[in-house]
Amino acid sequence: MDALAEETKVSRAALTRRFSKLVGEPPASYLTCWRMDLAAKRLRTADGPVAVIANSFGYTSEYAFSRAFSRARGQPSGRYRTRARAGWAA
Repeated sequence: MDALAEETKVSRAALTRRFSKLVGEPPASYLTCWRMDLAAKRLRTADGPVAVIANSFGYTSEYAFSRAFSRARGQPSGRYRTRARAGWAA
């Protein structure tokens, strides 16, 4: 955001307000939701451990990733993966 604000000659606060007004949520929330959508897809399709997937999304621990995923998706990443692979509504 800082680089974009500097490039457009608009303050970070003004840029954040404009983004929120256009998109309906703050940039950080939007980015987190987008990342968790990508993580959900990877959990459904990739065969590696959840810890490896967590690391690929910038989380240093599986626990932190699972908590963030749970806040975004309503269930921990491991449960999501198990249910998605079993064909349950994820």
